[in-house]
Amino acid sequence: MISTVEEYRATFDGEPGYLNWAAFGPLSSTVRDEVVADLGMLGTGRASSISHVEEREDEARQAVGDVLGLPADTVTLQPSTTYGIMHAVYGLTGGVLASPAEFPTIPTAVTRAAEAFGRVRPQWLETEGGFVTPQAVADAIDDDTTALVVSHVDFRTGYRADLAGLREALGPDRLLIVDATQGVGVLEGDWDAADVVAGHGYKWLRAGRGTGFATFNAHAREMIAPVLSGFFGVEGGLTVDEVPAPAAGARAFTIARGDALAAARLAIALSDVAAVGVSAIEEALTERTERVIEIAQRHDIRVLTPLDPARRGGIVSLVPDSVAALGAELANRGVTVTARSGMVRVAPHVGTDDETLGLLDEACAAYAQQR
Repeated sequence: MISTVEEYRATFDGEPGYLNWAAFGPLSSTVRDEVVADLGMLGTGRASSISHVEEREDEARQAVGDVLGLPADTVTLQPSTTYGIMHAVYGLTGGVLASPAEFPTIPTAVTRAAEAFGRVRPQWLETEGGFVTPQAVADAIDDDTTALVVSHVDFRTGYRADLAGLREALGPDRLLIVDATQGVGVLEGDWDAADVVAGHGYKWLRAGRGTGFATFNAHAREMIAPVLSGFFGVEGGLTVDEVPAPAAGARAFTIARGDALAAARLAIALSDVAAVGVSAIEEALTERTERVIEIAQRHDIRVLTPLDPARRGGIVSLVPDSVAALGAELANRGVTVTARSGMVRVAPHVGTDDETLGLLDEACAAYAQQR
């Protein structure tokens, strides 16, 4: 049973050089071991075994609620973050604030909703550096504004949004819809300030794809029409020969039954997080990101990510004079990062070892010598 950060670190068993957790999280040893057992149960054909694995769905919903500090009955399981965001945005009416610099999940959902239904009016935020701040939101609100859709941690810069401040800027009546993918399980968050929280377990949680979720509080359920509600989004199970109304609760924001094995992976990953504690994981992650920042600054590579730990997540975005040159030095040493849009995004995790950080240091040193 995992209970300490060191035991949590032991579940990271990949090769040195991986610094791309913001793109994909190689599955933890705990998740892999447990899912193998569940696969075996699904192969028996026994009704009791199949039912046992399907119970993972309730376990996953409870685990999401526990980690976010939100009621489990507000949690829905989704194939991905994008599904949860689309459920939320497609059911809105009025002005919807969002930065066009957000991960495509957000601007695409807002644009498609406006095009398809005509009820949503995109309100594109003008931000400095893509940072969605309470002041930027307060300046952009008008009488038609219904909601703000924002990332908890920006995928490019690593900027960590002030959810409590955004809630205050919006006031009590407008909705705060949050993409939590880059922060859930590794950062503490004011999740109760949000009306909708959507996330995915395939990055920092190391649970693989298909492990999305979304929460819808009572305010969200009042204001968002469940336009994408499918046959699974009703009360009482499968109904034939009629089409009942969507469920009164969060279940309405589902389309069809999900993958029980995906739910199992999410439940297992979150149980490890809950056992260690998000605050302990965040503290360990902060130490790793500070090491990355120190390495970059020592070699005179500009750091775009905020230096204040309260305003950043696990992403450290570097802006070298030549992305291609730094990227080549990293690749030559087997260091995996994301290089695009004039930046090199470095994303360590709690399990990132000293050898990996040493490889990063060597690459940055070699790049600095080229200059």
